[in-house]
Amino acid sequence: MKKIFKRILQGILVLFVLLNIIVMFHAYKFTHHYEPNEIVMKTQDQKSKWDITKEMLFGMNMAKRTNVAPDSTFSKVILTTKSGLKLDAWFISVPNSKGSVAMFHGHAGNKSGILTEAASFQKLGYNTLLLDFRAHGNSEGNTCSIGFFEGEDIKLAYDYLQAKGEKNIVLYGISLGASTITKGIYDYEMTPSKIILEMPFGTLPGAVSGRVKMMGLPPEPVSTLLTFWGGAMNGFWAFNMKPQEYAKKIKCPTLIQRGKLDTRVTDEEVQAIFTNIGTSKKLNTYETSGHQSLCANEHEKWMLEVSTFLQ
Repeated sequence: MKKIFKRILQGILVLFVLLNIIVMFHAYKFTHHYEPNEIVMKTQDQKSKWDITKEMLFGMNMAKRTNVAPDSTFSKVILTTKSGLKLDAWFISVPNSKGSVAMFHGHAGNKSGILTEAASFQKLGYNTLLLDFRAHGNSEGNTCSIGFFEGEDIKLAYDYLQAKGEKNIVLYGISLGASTITKGIYDYEMTPSKIILEMPFGTLPGAVSGRVKMMGLPPEPVSTLLTFWGGAMNGFWAFNMKPQEYAKKIKCPTLIQRGKLDTRVTDEEVQAIFTNIGTSKKLNTYETSGHQSLCANEHEKWMLEVSTFLQ
């Protein structure tokens, strides 16, 4: 019996070690974005069974997305982090502007992915500043901390607009961009006029759990291990990344928007952020939208809600 028990324990230990090794690969791929020329990206139809098996075991490679420049005239802006990373941004001005909106994309996205929203803000009379987060788009770096260190990127964009003399600064973010805004507000002394958060995740473990579910894997213990290794590999305690707590430091009017069909960010996460904002606030739900561009999918509603909020 002792030998059998010992072998069972050894088997469990081996499985645990193997699980951690697999999760470490996934955590690295989830937080590391390759340069476009470093890897060959395949569509789902192009992937062989071996490609799919490798992704299940070792994670999915992600390359920085290539930006497509806007049709309108823009100025290229370079912002520099404390560690020396060069962040790429576009500033698009409109005549007789009412203010400026600093805009932030989601995980694995880029600034050209929010051009629809930018054009809509411009129609409403606002300049726009679109930023590629570190490790995204045309910005330098290859490591994404899922919002923990990117709060500095928010501050750099805010400081740029302030240096231009802008008095009416609006912060706008989608998914990762929205949650990172709360981290930026928490870490730095920023006083924007208003904030718009679309599909923000409440905690990093919650965001990871949503990602794991999309992959068809059991949420636990995979999401906990993935959260741990994602932070440990990148020098921070990932379990402390809690936008719902950071939201308590928001002091300006805030609009939160979510898609009712969103399978990645739960209603409970959004409600937690909304509840913790101790100032003027509004929460909108888009009935036919998931985790996607609310502006593109339900454009008329988006324009009405955002224009009303900005008045």
